[in-house]
Amino acid sequence: MPGGGKLTREVWAKLATDNPPILMRYTITAKDVSGPFLAKLPAKLDDLKDLKALSYTSPREALAEKFHVSEDLLATLNPGQHFDRAGAEIVVPDLTSSRLGADAVARLEVDKDRDAVKVFDKSNNLVAFYPATVGSDEKPSPSGNLKVASITPNPTYRYNPDYHFKGVKSKTPFTIKPGPNNPVGTIWIQLNGEGYGIHGTPNPSKVSKADSHGCVRLTNWDAEELGQLVKKGTPVDFVGSSS
Repeated sequence: MPGGGKLTREVWAKLATDNPPILMRYTITAKDVSGPFLAKLPAKLDDLKDLKALSYTSPREALAEKFHVSEDLLATLNPGQHFDRAGAEIVVPDLTSSRLGADAVARLEVDKDRDAVKVFDKSNNLVAFYPATVGSDEKPSPSGNLKVASITPNPTYRYNPDYHFKGVKSKTPFTIKPGPNNPVGTIWIQLNGEGYGIHGTPNPSKVSKADSHGCVRLTNWDAEELGQLVKKGTPVDFVGSSS
């Protein structure tokens, strides 16, 4: 449809045909509450290297990510619920809508001005849109045309002192075990630019609201979905002037 600045009757009629249910009821399972969970997630990167796994800190955090919402919204939808009892019924977003197939994706576009990752099909139609954190003034994301080099679920994070991240005191390299609270979340999509990738995050509420160290940061659930859509060689175009 042609673009425009007004919501016309024709546009509204098209939008109003898309009316699937927004919420559904879900019964908490034993797996949802079995853990293991972290008693506390350290704030400093240096302190994460000694943990055996970067697990969720609670069933509530795990359920919030499972249904693509913040913990606060999950709690608002379920007043008085503690989320740690198998068999309890809760209200969650309905995520049963259809998913894209990997063959539908021809290229990605990382928009540095809009803090977004756009997915296009072979006919150059926009088929998916993900809010993102794209670099920072201190460590900007790359420009130009890159490609997906590899896809790693549940990655181990490797810190190099040459990164010179603020607040990190270690002068020697160290690794951080996999898990949803790993600094790069639950998936790493390596690009062919040295050290750059698209990845998840332990802080979904900060996506598009905080800086990154040059990479492209998505929520874990969006990064996992994107990881199913791309493959080695998928073009990734960085556009826009802001960092």
